[in-house]
Amino acid sequence: MRHGNMAPTQPAPAGTSAERLRLAKRCKQECKVWRNPLNLFRGAEYNRYTWVTGREPLTYYDMNLSAQDHQTFFTCDSDHLRPADAIMQKAWRERNPQARISAAHEALEINEIRSRVEVPLIASSTIWEIKLLPKCATAYILLAEEEATTIAEAEKLFKQALKAGDGCYRRSQQLQHHGSQYEAQHRRDTNVLVYIKRRLAMCARRLGRTREAVKMMRDLMKEFPLLSMFNIHENLLEALLELQAYADVQAVLAKYDDISLPKSATICYTAALLKARAVSDKFSPEAASRRGLSTAEMNAVEAIHRAVEFNPHVPKYLLEMKSLILPPEHILKRGDSEAIAYAFFHLAHWKRVEGALNLLHCTWEGTFRMIPYPLEKGHLFYPYPICTETADRELLPSFHEVSVYPKKELPFFILFTAGLCSFTAMLALLTHQFPELMGVFAKAFLSTLFAPVNFVMEKVESILPSSLWHQLTRI
Repeated sequence: MRHGNMAPTQPAPAGTSAERLRLAKRCKQECKVWRNPLNLFRGAEYNRYTWVTGREPLTYYDMNLSAQDHQTFFTCDSDHLRPADAIMQKAWRERNPQARISAAHEALEINEIRSRVEVPLIASSTIWEIKLLPKCATAYILLAEEEATTIAEAEKLFKQALKAGDGCYRRSQQLQHHGSQYEAQHRRDTNVLVYIKRRLAMCARRLGRTREAVKMMRDLMKEFPLLSMFNIHENLLEALLELQAYADVQAVLAKYDDISLPKSATICYTAALLKARAVSDKFSPEAASRRGLSTAEMNAVEAIHRAVEFNPHVPKYLLEMKSLILPPEHILKRGDSEAIAYAFFHLAHWKRVEGALNLLHCTWEGTFRMIPYPLEKGHLFYPYPICTETADRELLPSFHEVSVYPKKELPFFILFTAGLCSFTAMLALLTHQFPELMGVFAKAFLSTLFAPVNFVMEKVESILPSSLWHQLTRI
């Protein structure tokens, strides 16, 4: 990648500092961490897991990334003008969960203070006009995420946040062209509103109101089509698969599985599932080996190979060869964290399609035979980045065994033959160079090798009569 006038006019030779710098920049780009589109609720799901098991499902690194996201999306430079927002700006930086929750309650209490405006009616008396300050939407967001212990409680708080956030959004929308400060405030209010609506849709999905969730997601994508950074289409794909609306799933894939858009495990494996669904119910490895693959079967196998090349860790979770854990709040594309996040929600959809997992089991390992060196060379995607394992170890809890890129294992016979040939060639070379010395070594080796046999023979001669031993040797 070229950056201004810093790119050299000629390519630097391999191994130079410029080459290493480019490789480091590429590795950093490949190991970019993304917000998990299907992340759970801390209070209602992650914390409940901790109460039951005593284990922490989120790492400090993961939660720190979330804190940075909250500061980016939910704050702006004009927060000091609104006391509640100023408190929340500090709350998002708090490490202690109870301190964050207390700050959110404090922000809501400030908005309960009533400002009095004196309006004189007559000279001897006055009345007070009561004016309520607007509610703080981000305070409700924090309480819904971290204090609510059930999804139903979280949904109630998000509805209150929606009422407050919608009002702030409409006010800032009217003032956004009055200066950069108002434009930044409107951008923040837009992010808050989109986040609230998206989480409300996820609450509806969790509570079984899947059709309502699909409608909310579609409306949100129509209202804010440019906010693709939230990856709302991945939530929509999962909800449509739950409804078994496969035609609608294909329509969404046709829009987002584009060459110019970044891929994800959800996109690649959902495309593979749809193609597998067309043939998986009648697929048989024995029959396919006899007659060959049909066109539809070949398309399904190629789609599986494409998905496995993008993220090779997913099949072991879908085939239940490895235990699932709660997905992290951030994922690394093509990494184990993304595989966990995908399989956690999509395993049920693969099980629902008859024969899909069988087809995946029979074909997914063929990807590694197609690509001789997946770490250095890609087939459909750029080579698999070697830095994903390090990043995944920071994202995933310590009690989880991080998956690494499956190495291509050679059969034992090939390894044995290669070792034997190498050893024979080495002996021939040494014998040619040092014949006398190798002769001494050969005699010593043979005498050592046959020493146990000679010892046994001597014992036999001492035990058996000499006449009998003479007859046996003649035979």
